[in-house]
Amino acid sequence: MASKDFILQRIHIYAGKEIDPNVDDQVVAMLKERFEISLPQRRSMAESLEDAISDHEIVNLIAQYRSMK
Repeated sequence: MASKDFILQRIHIYAGKEIDPNVDDQVVAMLKERFEISLPQRRSMAESLEDAISDHEIVNLIAQYRSMK
């Protein structure tokens, strides 16, 4: 299993800039601007990310990062 720092580094590489994967607004804006991915509206951000995991690897990385303590 990859470390949280390693996953964060990969997120920043894909995003092309530093973002905080725990800040919903930053994640939504980056996915829309950089990858043209609109997350489905669900009860929680975690559910939205899970439903969009197949859209791009960065979505999976963000979901992994957010699930780590």
